[in-house]
Amino acid sequence: MNIERYLRLIAGSFVLLSVTLGYLVSPWFLAFTAFVGLNLVQSAFTNWCPMMTILRKAGVRDAFPEQPVERIA
Repeated sequence: MNIERYLRLIAGSFVLLSVTLGYLVSPWFLAFTAFVGLNLVQSAFTNWCPMMTILRKAGVRDAFPEQPVERIA
């Protein structure tokens, strides 16, 4: 799996877990759902996500690694 798939898996799992805990334990767990959602929105605009940084440091490969651009002279 690549980093984008791991990110979707982790974000979806966090949302499902926090909604379940919000229903079964305390509605305050829904604040974690809001945090995950806000983090996803900010990452769409800034192109930076803390979880992707953690996954890269853990050695997960990118789907499309950045390659140098060849310049035509």
